[in-house]
Amino acid sequence: MTTFYDILDTLKTYLQGNSNINTVTSGDIFEVDLAKQSIFPLAHIIVNNCTFQEHVVVFNVQVICMDVVHDTNEDVKDQNDYFHGINNKQDIQNTMFFVVNGLQSAMRRGELFTNLFQIDSDFTADMFEDRFENLLAGWSLTFDVIVPNNQISDINANGQSPC
Repeated sequence: MTTFYDILDTLKTYLQGNSNINTVTSGDIFEVDLAKQSIFPLAHIIVNNCTFQEHVVVFNVQVICMDVVHDTNEDVKDQNDYFHGINNKQDIQNTMFFVVNGLQSAMRRGELFTNLFQIDSDFTADMFEDRFENLLAGWSLTFDVIVPNNQISDINANGQSPC
């Protein structure tokens, strides 16, 4: 059964093809060296859980797209426009929104839709700002993917696969 790999590889391929992402990782976010500046902008894929239903498996997936917030050298007192602040946080939030919006669109009706992945829920995107080793900002996209469970009938009564 390669379904788990198929989901990860499909998302990885899409995200690596996006010019706004330098690095794609997966698994535990705390195992990624978030202090390393050269990996950003970063997309991180987490499979939160799965639900086994009749003939299908529903995977709950989270894709986090982020970049490092850099402060300008400008003094806040010298600014004419306080709305945008003295860093690039709004630029990052705008760019990472573009990435997650493109991903959800591709999964709903684009090329990723034809890869036997069906969407089981609305996509939920949450904007975030977190301090790890540095200040990161971006969007976290969460969604459910339904995939066929074709191998359910391939298991014998003793738990052995006939293959």
